[in-house]
Amino acid sequence: MHWIFLCLAILFEVSGTITMKLSNGLSKVVPSILMIILYISSLSFLTLALKSIDISIAYAIWSGIGIALITFIGFLYFGEHISPIKLIAISLIIIGVITLNLAGESHKASSNDMNKMEEMN
Repeated sequence: MHWIFLCLAILFEVSGTITMKLSNGLSKVVPSILMIILYISSLSFLTLALKSIDISIAYAIWSGIGIALITFIGFLYFGEHISPIKLIAISLIIIGVITLNLAGESHKASSNDMNKMEEMN
C-alpha cells in the first residue's frame, strides 16, 4: 500500500506543478487554488508512504520521477525545449534513484543477515 501512496504523491505533485504553471504567477484563481490542494494532497500521501519506506528512497523516487515527468509534460504540453543535456541529466537522476533503491535493498539484506547471525550466537 505504501508504494501506491508514493505513486499518488508523485501524481499529485506533478499535477500541482502543472497548475502552478497554469496559474500564471498566482494571477489565476482556479489554478492557484488547485495548486494548493494538489500540493497538500501530494505531501499527505508522501507522509503516508514514509511510514513504510525509508525517507531517502521515497524522497528520491518522489522528486526524481516528478522531475522526469514534468520535463516531458513541459516538452509535450507547454512546448518547452528538451536539449541533449537535459536528457542526460534526467537519465542521471533516474540512475541515481535506481542506485539508491538497490543500495537500500542491499543494506536491508545485510542487516537481516547480521540479525540472523546474532540470533544464532
